[in-house]
Amino acid sequence: MDETGVLGLLEDLSIVLEESKPVFGKSNMRQVNISEAFEIIDEIRDLFPAEFSQARQIVRERQSLLDDAEAEANRMIEDARSQAITIASEQEIVRISQQQAETIMADARELERQTRAGAEDYADEVFSHVEQSLDTLLNNARRCRERLNASSINVM
Repeated sequence: MDETGVLGLLEDLSIVLEESKPVFGKSNMRQVNISEAFEIIDEIRDLFPAEFSQARQIVRERQSLLDDAEAEANRMIEDARSQAITIASEQEIVRISQQQAETIMADARELERQTRAGAEDYADEVFSHVEQSLDTLLNNARRCRERLNASSINVM
């Protein structure tokens, strides 16, 4: 799903509200087609579980990438160590190989740290987007409810 799903529906709801006829003598009150408004709200409700599911899937995929990167790094470190031991016949060569393995391990740890930080930043952005969408939806729902309550008070 594209990011405009919920935002597009919120825009549709705003248009419905803006294009509704004003209540006679009350410019801040509108006569809204309630079934049309509720239909849009229901569509928004239907989209949110998909967006949450998508966010959770992204987090799972990022974690899988991190796990794969860590496993690959460990495999590379083990390969480097194994090759160093096999090739090394003198003390100096063994020492140099161990230094290289430690460097590779440090590099792999740094790569893992950077990848994890990037994945966490990305997940934070996704959740921030979802949070903003929810805030917008909640604010729109409150405005609709306030308008509905205000119009029902005026009808009485």
